[in-house]
Amino acid sequence: MSVPEPVVMSARALLLDMDGTLVDSDAVVERIWRRWADRHGLDGDETLKVIHGRQGHASMAVLLPDRPVELNLADNARMLAEETADMDGVVPVPGAPAFLSALAGVPHALVTSADVALSTARMAAAGLPLPALRVTAESVGASKPDPEGFLKAAAELGVAPADCVVFEDSGAGIQAGKAAGMRVVGVGERAAAHPADIVVRDLREIAVEITPDEIRLHIRAPRP
Repeated sequence: MSVPEPVVMSARALLLDMDGTLVDSDAVVERIWRRWADRHGLDGDETLKVIHGRQGHASMAVLLPDRPVELNLADNARMLAEETADMDGVVPVPGAPAFLSALAGVPHALVTSADVALSTARMAAAGLPLPALRVTAESVGASKPDPEGFLKAAAELGVAPADCVVFEDSGAGIQAGKAAGMRVVGVGERAAAHPADIVVRDLREIAVEITPDEIRLHIRAPRP
């Protein structure tokens, strides 16, 4: 089988999801959401197909559409606290440390459905530096797949959406990036099932070149 030719994508800013993109937190996410699914009589495997990328209360609204919003918000707050206290198995996605180091001094942001406390804890547990700009759950009125978070990050960086490249692992996140008018690099197996512009296995497949005018991403093993 032939090896795909490397692809070069140019951007003025990179907008980075956290869970599944920079940080592998699947172990704790699965533990906590399976417990929640059991409490509500839901199938754990089916629940896990829904929750990635969204804020917790938004996932609950999909899974239990007739449930009052107030109960979802209360559950979400409890689960965020549980997740923040549980860092067992949280590790960096392969290539994430070098990738973030390469972005020092260039426009980039973390755009995550986690809140400030959880994003701070998970990035620290994975040994990753926090970007200067973070758009978290507290920063937006709508969860991914709504594009609000990505559009807010682009505006704060002073970069047009078309000049941004999003890195995402989930269907909700990829949908949000595309709805924002941005190009999307999908990271990992989850991303392969969704319409990202390019999908990589992990961040080791991307080399970053910084020029005076732009960020160039050399994607070594792209899969459309």
